[in-house]
Amino acid sequence: MLKSLAISSIYVLDQDEALDFYVGKLGLEKKEDVDLGFMRWLTVNVPGDKSREVLLELPARPAMDDKTAAQVRDLVTKGHAGGNLFFTTDDCRKTYKELKAKGVEFTEEPTERPYGIDCGLRDPFGNFLRFSQPTAQA
Repeated sequence: MLKSLAISSIYVLDQDEALDFYVGKLGLEKKEDVDLGFMRWLTVNVPGDKSREVLLELPARPAMDDKTAAQVRDLVTKGHAGGNLFFTTDDCRKTYKELKAKGVEFTEEPTERPYGIDCGLRDPFGNFLRFSQPTAQA
């Protein structure tokens, strides 16, 4: 029986730029950065939550051939590669202001929803990100 989800992955086009964005701007922590020879295993996690990681993966070999990798890179750039992350925060509006001051570009300002307050942004590669301040009943 499955017990937990440990690692999710999203495609990025430059792992150093991804590290700068996810750690330098969003405030995540670098957990693993290992050269496996055939790929760089680069993961980040939310501070205080080491049980879940996000693999910042290049669309490249060995996972796919060169033609497929080019197609995936094109889809990532358009925001259609399926890369989505949804974070929670204690104060959506405060987090929004802090990240905006760091130069993070948002696609949607904090908005009241039935489940809480949330907003949307895209990473430098086109992946959609959201963070939410859930209501008590959510």
